[in-house]
Amino acid sequence: HVQLVESGGGSVQPGGSLRLSCAASGYTYSSICMAWFRQAPGKEREAVATIYIAFRPDDQRTHYADPVKGRFTIPPGNATNTVSLQMDSLKPEDTAMYYCAASGNCLNYNYWGQGTQVTVS
Repeated sequence: HVQLVESGGGSVQPGGSLRLSCAASGYTYSSICMAWFRQAPGKEREAVATIYIAFRPDDQRTHYADPVKGRFTIPPGNATNTVSLQMDSLKPEDTAMYYCAASGNCLNYNYWGQGTQVTVS
């Protein structure tokens, strides 16, 4: 049973930075996609960053949604059981609950963390 635990949320002023982490356990895939989603009150959940991690640690591919491109980064060198999200130049519109999710086929995200709140004001 895959379990995901996020940490690192909090409150920050506009222009500030936060780093989120997601610790995964219990999966047996040789490769995995992990993603960060966010959901603000009254809005639909959206994916902000995705990383594909193959068995080889140097085979990683990332994708970022347009609203966060150039500001959010999944640092390289993530192990298959820990993924971080570095968020810089934060804006008030980044305020949301952030969720870590995992998928064995990179299509259906079946595993979710409990979420961590990010507030920018």
